[in-house]
Amino acid sequence: MTQVLICGGGIGGLAAALAASRAGCGVRLFEKAAEFSEVGAGIQLGPNVVKVLQQWGLAASLKAVAAFPERLQVRSAVSGELLGQLGLGAAMVERYGAPYAAVHRADLHGLLLDALRQHSHAALFLDCPLQGFTQTDAAVSVQTAGGQAYEGALLIGADGLWSRVRQQLLADGPPRRTGHLAYRALMPQASLSEGLRSQDVTVWLGPRMHIVQYPVRCGESLNVVAIVHGQIDALESWDHSANGADLAAATVGSCTALRDLLAAVQGWRLWPLCDRAPMRGAFEHAQGRVALLGDAAHPMRPYLAQGAGMAIEDAAELGQLLALAPDVAQDVPAVLARYAERRWRRNARVQARALRNGQIFHAQGLLRWGRDASLKLLGEKLLDMPWLYGAGPARF
Repeated sequence: MTQVLICGGGIGGLAAALAASRAGCGVRLFEKAAEFSEVGAGIQLGPNVVKVLQQWGLAASLKAVAAFPERLQVRSAVSGELLGQLGLGAAMVERYGAPYAAVHRADLHGLLLDALRQHSHAALFLDCPLQGFTQTDAAVSVQTAGGQAYEGALLIGADGLWSRVRQQLLADGPPRRTGHLAYRALMPQASLSEGLRSQDVTVWLGPRMHIVQYPVRCGESLNVVAIVHGQIDALESWDHSANGADLAAATVGSCTALRDLLAAVQGWRLWPLCDRAPMRGAFEHAQGRVALLGDAAHPMRPYLAQGAGMAIEDAAELGQLLALAPDVAQDVPAVLARYAERRWRRNARVQARALRNGQIFHAQGLLRWGRDASLKLLGEKLLDMPWLYGAGPARF
């Protein structure tokens, strides 16, 4: 049985492990943490990603933990005025064949882990950071911090923004600072006043900032993320206790409805945003018997809500190619080359569009005026993205 080595046990790593297992490969997954866990943050999954989870037989598991909003609305953070909206729910199913979902990160991680544990040929190593890898024409081996070595046919680096696998493979330095900070909070909807509860995705656009809110956990909780311009020194740990007073100062001048929402939050967590420039070619996705997946390959700003989605798409594409290879162990370099060629342009486009959205979301002056006018006139056409929601890996 072909052995696939995976570095990283986050959403991308688990998705890759599940896809490889479904393709008939053995999996050894190495996670540096002592236990599988995900901190509390929400994730939006477009129909392009939900479709993959459905194809993996996870529709019921997703339905048990996710919320499925009926509407995306965009509002002015200053006036509260509705600028544009897009139907989700049944409209997404009719248009793209799957719904738009919002899920707690830990819940998505958990359902992938549960599905993976049903495969007897998947071995999960916790508290086992990798120190490095070596590859030859015939195999790749990894070395753990504990001094052990494991050999496989290929290595997937799914170890996130600060990927050690990427640094050895590409040696292109650390991620870059974006100059943006994300404050995030998760609140039980029952703890909010009736006027603050919501089952919609709402995006509030303001000068040099924006706020996104949406339901998770079957609508029982409300996830709120506020992104503002700013810097902090600590970059490698993305989750910090945050002072709401700093956010209040950054969002001064917001409308009453938005101020009431922010005031209802009891505690914020802080996420300094980093990314990399859009991918420049297939060589950034794979070389030889080593491939990068998710944030290790293409970290992106969250202004298109596709970071986790692109990692899951990567995994699905790789799994499909592994399943179709006549002799996986011998064909790995060619399989990974095809994987890289199929994925890098789409990931680069999503990265670039997320960058552009950040400029539009935080616009000031005439650009802000033009943005608002365009949304009022062409809201649904601007907010819908057939190139994104209607594409993705082929069915496997």
